[in-house]
Amino acid sequence: MNKKKFKNVLVVLGGTSGERTVSLESGRACIKALKKKKYKVSSFDPKFKSFNFIDKKKIDVIFNALHGRDGEDGIAQSYFEYLQIPYTHSGVVSSFNAMNKAYSKKVFIKNNIKTPKFILVNKSLYKKKKIENLIKNKKINLPIVAKPNNEGSSLGVEICKNKAKLFKSIKRLLKQYEEILLEEYIAGQEVQVAVINGKSLGAIELIPKRLFYDYKAKYTKKAKTKHVMPAKLSKNKYNEVLKIAKKTHKALHCRGVTRSDFKFYENTFYLLEINTQPGMTSLSLVPEIAKYMGLSFENLVEKILLDASVNR
Repeated sequence: MNKKKFKNVLVVLGGTSGERTVSLESGRACIKALKKKKYKVSSFDPKFKSFNFIDKKKIDVIFNALHGRDGEDGIAQSYFEYLQIPYTHSGVVSSFNAMNKAYSKKVFIKNNIKTPKFILVNKSLYKKKKIENLIKNKKINLPIVAKPNNEGSSLGVEICKNKAKLFKSIKRLLKQYEEILLEEYIAGQEVQVAVINGKSLGAIELIPKRLFYDYKAKYTKKAKTKHVMPAKLSKNKYNEVLKIAKKTHKALHCRGVTRSDFKFYENTFYLLEINTQPGMTSLSLVPEIAKYMGLSFENLVEKILLDASVNR
């Protein structure tokens, strides 16, 4: 597909996930960029209308600016495939697998990509003694990170330094989510890598003032998270993390742009997760990495758009 075939662009934004606000901001920024590039742009918010109301006769391509559940987990993508409209970012299966942290971790392990030790806890199978035994058998030491298995933007993530806090967090999370992940906490540098169309773009380091790079650290200027671009790593280690991110993107059969989140501790990179719909806001990391590498926001958005297709 080339630019000539993509004249009328529908930006899908908002939605109903916990990341709705961020998605609206991402979508508006992308609409502005596409208009600057002389595309005819309209928008669609699935909070107010079903995807079935998208009029495929009036558009050539969908720019998916949704974040979180129903937008990043294969559901929106399955509608786009059904409608046979070219769309951006990863396809149905890749999106589902990347959003499911436990499944994606299994893919990491299968491909010899280091990731923190973890266990999956299901609401229907919750028993304190059983969880204690699983933690012991997996040799997961405190502090332990408790987080939803299918959620983005660090929503619901808690670092638990003792057993009392851990089980309090587990109970709270299981009231809201069917499955949660308990993961070994890895200290060290926060490093995130952007990959676009199968090629690593660059790695940025984050130094949060908060306990970790949580939702507030990501999306509020008041959090004063320090961004270091390029990440403070030796040349060899910088190239190594780019290669791991590229390998991860390929292993999960992702398309378009992804962002892989790492911890660098004791000379080793640990992959926490891969994001198939990374933020495109003024504080977002992928645009910042792209800018440093000489790719303007408008050109980045267009590059993502031109990769759009069906059967992704």
